Amino acid sequence: MNTATSNPKTQYLLGAGLDVLHFESREWLETIDFWKDEIRFFNDLLKKKEGSEKNNSEYENMLKNLDKVHADLFDDLKESVMEHEQLLSKIELGEKGLSDYNYREKHAQLLARMNTFTKDFKTFKRIVFDYAKGL
Repeated sequence: MNTATSNPKTQYLLGAGLDVLHFESREWLETIDFWKDEIRFFNDLLKKKEGSEKNNSEYENMLKNLDKVHADLFDDLKESVMEHEQLLSKIELGEKGLSDYNYREKHAQLLARMNTFTKDFKTFKRIVFDYAKGL
């Protein structure tokens, strides 16, 4: 049975001040940049391993494709967080038609995406590490 576990921080953060949500968004951007660095490391690792062993090209291709997918997802996720930050800026400037509530709703959606992606990326890293250990 799959049960969703909720992050106790979620309710706290969504009731927090906009400055706290802004800080969390900035942390997300730093995390995404770190993930991009990790992907570059994995690409380098796989290229080195590829030169030494060519016994499982199908698996190597799968890993390379996953790297590309993750890179594209990072870019999309980063763009979404940056747009979110721009929305905050507009709210703070008092732009008409924008509400604090909309920002908080979008923040909750981004938090869910970050949590899901964090979990999926950990799984991906395990696959890469297991593959690299086997070479």
